[in-house]
Amino acid sequence: MNRWLIQKFVVQKSEGDEGRRRLLSGRLSGAVGISLNALLGLGKVFIGLITGSVAVVADAVNNLSDAAASIITLVGFSLAGRKSDDEHPFGHARYEYMTGVVVSAMVIVVGFALILAGWEKIVAPTPLIADWLLISLLAVMVLAKLWLYRFNIQLGKLIDSASLKATGIDSRNDAISTVAAIGTILLFHFAGINIDGFVGIAVGLFIIYSGFQLVKETAGPLLGQSPDPKTVQEITHLVLEHEGVLGIHDLIIHDYGPGHIFATVHIEVDSREDIFKSHEVVDDIERLAQEQLGIMLVGHMDPLDIQNPKIVELKDALGKALGEIENVRSIHDLRMIDGTDRINVIFDVVTSHDNPEKTFKEVKKVAQETLAAIDPRYTAIISQDLDFGTQH
Repeated sequence: MNRWLIQKFVVQKSEGDEGRRRLLSGRLSGAVGISLNALLGLGKVFIGLITGSVAVVADAVNNLSDAAASIITLVGFSLAGRKSDDEHPFGHARYEYMTGVVVSAMVIVVGFALILAGWEKIVAPTPLIADWLLISLLAVMVLAKLWLYRFNIQLGKLIDSASLKATGIDSRNDAISTVAAIGTILLFHFAGINIDGFVGIAVGLFIIYSGFQLVKETAGPLLGQSPDPKTVQEITHLVLEHEGVLGIHDLIIHDYGPGHIFATVHIEVDSREDIFKSHEVVDDIERLAQEQLGIMLVGHMDPLDIQNPKIVELKDALGKALGEIENVRSIHDLRMIDGTDRINVIFDVVTSHDNPEKTFKEVKKVAQETLAAIDPRYTAIISQDLDFGTQH
């Protein structure tokens, strides 16, 4: 059924249009979630009131909040699908990330509500009624939630959406809550032990933990997390496969939402090569990045004097010496300015964000000692670049 729904309402109607596919996926998830969660929530309210189980009632509230979360998902994907405008030149795709954060926050709120309800049940316990028809209905609801979990996970994988995956995980948590509620009713019926409140608290704690994990995953892109290694590898491979490209550095990737990725990179070329030819190579790389990867890439042409034996010698010596320092990633843009009594050796060093001041101080010391051992006239002029998650 999942495959049929996704094929009919997403794949067939998007026809390879990634932006439309994301929009249709979000709408389908929202529509199914609203309908199913509202139905399950109202049914559990009825069952919870009859059985007297706070765990079932709390689970019903959870389902109704999920229906509200589905509305948020529906609205979020609709907003994310809007075209760019003068005020938002990079589009509105980050609304999808914001939707994921809101849904994750709602998961946490529901977890706290379960804990409070469980505590009230511990303080003032009440008997639980085991109605086999109602318990059977709860079991069916568990299956329905597990189906919704798989459905949203499949949609999330189809468009690589953390927001839809968060919605799926929330459905899985609901299934666990319902199973726990059934267990408390059966335990009271057969053994006379009432752990309804304790189970409610335990499930609440689990849901809160899950919610914080979801917040971490969905909020990461909004906070500017390190880029996906796969994206870094794809860009690197695309650039380096071109004839005339000697290397790259300072690759920075900006994520403005799914399908709206921008990047800048310094492309190293031979300084003695015809400048127009090198510029044509960079233009070709930018065009292919857009066509093949869907990434708006801006390349900065960086000329290197690779035929100067002194520069080759110094780069090898400095690379080996500085490579021994912890948190140093690489060096680049090495050049020389000759003088009579002093020769400036200028280069950039890439370091991690872990104690960069201490690392840079050590870099300057080791670099100067290494250069002085080759020629006392050498003076290190160093600029520090912090690693943006693309240097390894």
